[in-house]
Amino acid sequence: MRTKLLKKKNALKARRIKRVRAKISGTAQTPRVALFKSTRHLYAQAINDVDSVTLASVDGKKLGQNASKNAAEEIAKVFAQSLKDKGIEKVVFDKRGNNYHGVVAAFADGLRNNGITV
Repeated sequence: MRTKLLKKKNALKARRIKRVRAKISGTAQTPRVALFKSTRHLYAQAINDVDSVTLASVDGKKLGQNASKNAAEEIAKVFAQSLKDKGIEKVVFDKRGNNYHGVVAAFADGLRNNGITV
């Protein structure tokens, strides 16, 4: 019973991701910031979908941060600095099927507080 429920949840999340990806796309000037949230860590990358290139990325595990709101703000600060070093000031935010609250909202707010337009 449990595996059937997990398969359904994963299928619904995949549909949400696909639906959003049909509407947004990143370019070299305004890359798409894809956020992956596991139960323990956060990962983010800025993607130029036109050339299929990752422009910048951040790994919360390598930074020693967990998936909490305070850690999300610190990870966003490091990520915003790497975006600024590449000359990127504006991004398109892709929450990857997650609800926009808690850690996801803290990450987006962290980007805004550090000068990146989301």
